[in-house]
Amino acid sequence: MSRISKCLCFIVLAIAILAIPAATPAQIAVGISVHIGPPALPVYVQPICPGPGYIWTPGYWAYGEDGYYWVPGTWVMAPRVGFLWTPGYWGWGGGVYVWHAGYWGPHVGFYGGINYGFGYGGVGFYGGEWRGGAFHYNTAVTNVNTTIIHNTYVNKTVINNNTTVNRVSYNGGTGGVTAQPTAAEQAAAREHHAAPTSLQTHHEQTARNDRSMLASANHGQPAVAATTKPGVFHGSGVVAAHPAGTNANTHTANMNANRPSNAVKTDRPPSARTNNAMSSGTNKPNTANGSHTNTSTANVNRSNAKPSYTPHTNTAPSNTQHTNTVHPNTAKPPQPPKANQPTPHEHQGSGKPGGHGR
Repeated sequence: MSRISKCLCFIVLAIAILAIPAATPAQIAVGISVHIGPPALPVYVQPICPGPGYIWTPGYWAYGEDGYYWVPGTWVMAPRVGFLWTPGYWGWGGGVYVWHAGYWGPHVGFYGGINYGFGYGGVGFYGGEWRGGAFHYNTAVTNVNTTIIHNTYVNKTVINNNTTVNRVSYNGGTGGVTAQPTAAEQAAAREHHAAPTSLQTHHEQTARNDRSMLASANHGQPAVAATTKPGVFHGSGVVAAHPAGTNANTHTANMNANRPSNAVKTDRPPSARTNNAMSSGTNKPNTANGSHTNTSTANVNRSNAKPSYTPHTNTAPSNTQHTNTVHPNTAKPPQPPKANQPTPHEHQGSGKPGGHGR
């Protein structure tokens, strides 16, 4: 074989080797890249868990020939006991947005610091955990009927520790999340992983073929924001997105009455709740969840209002001469003293509201 032929053989062999995808322990798939960042994450209520063993996989924006389309969040069975889901995420790099696909593994890895909600607050997962071969649900952040599913617990501290408040759907770049992988997430990336299940793949394909899922069609508010089971986009268990300015942190009809009233989370909790005022359908502030702050003045007369707030209806005018202003009746004018009665300042009140100091 001539020297030229040998050189050609080596070149062909080198090209063939380079063409073979390099296998990594993490088996992380890097998908399509685009020059336009994905829309903000929609706000929606989590559908109820269909049964034991299902793990929540949050919704995300995928990209196709016609642009970004929404893949609804859904409940999925893990491919094996002990595996948890690491969501995919969009990351800025090299002048483009690159999709890093999600995967199953024994620990949750880095998902861009994106707050997908329902236990995926940007780092790790606190919506549930494996115990003795069974998955247990944290009902503080997941919608589970405890009369049917008994493997549950409540951990609210993880809610208070999550301070990220936004709906940003990508890492890096202008306006993106600035999170970097932690040491634990880097270790998780080196573990053995499994690709999305066939049902998850079918779920994404169903969304891809539904033109109503396109961001250009739904303007960031898909009619099917989440589903109870993968690939099922109609019927019960399907929830729609809420406008970004509304508070979607409300109970749904199929929720368990034993759940804490403040435990219902939207897909962006707490990041979906960008407005601090309470919704028009409620008059009580949510003080159990540290991530909420009720700045509305409509509730300052409640007994749980902060001392620093000045009540508007239970205090007398600033120029009053009386010191007993606990229960003044501002609806009636003061009555003049009757004959043969003590002077107004000597009278100790009749015991009725509005009788003090008169």
